[in-house]
Amino acid sequence: MVRAFLIRLILNAVGLIAAARIVPGVELDLSRPETVLLVALIFGLVNAFIRPLALLVTCLINWLTLGLFTLVVNAVMFWLTAEVARALGLGFGVRDFLAAFLGALAVSIVSMVLSSALRGLESS
Repeated sequence: MVRAFLIRLILNAVGLIAAARIVPGVELDLSRPETVLLVALIFGLVNAFIRPLALLVTCLINWLTLGLFTLVVNAVMFWLTAEVARALGLGFGVRDFLAAFLGALAVSIVSMVLSSALRGLESS
């Protein structure tokens, strides 16, 4: 359980770093590793506790859009992470909705690729 939590935390951290480097408008203070890990922790908590509620509330529109509205929910969770991090004085920010959308997409892709690679290493 602890191992899975730490792996997910590291995957989120790597995804956030990738998003900050790739997506214009996503700012992350990379000078302090603890900042990156704290932001990754906030992102994980937002996705664990708030995202399921958001998906439940938006299930009808999600159904009507064949699941594409999930991308909007992911962007809002990314933006919410930035707002919480800003309130805590951490060096993470998102300029606008497009940056949040692309940042969330980048984190999802990086996380999916790394998770797949880890599963491949564990099975061999």
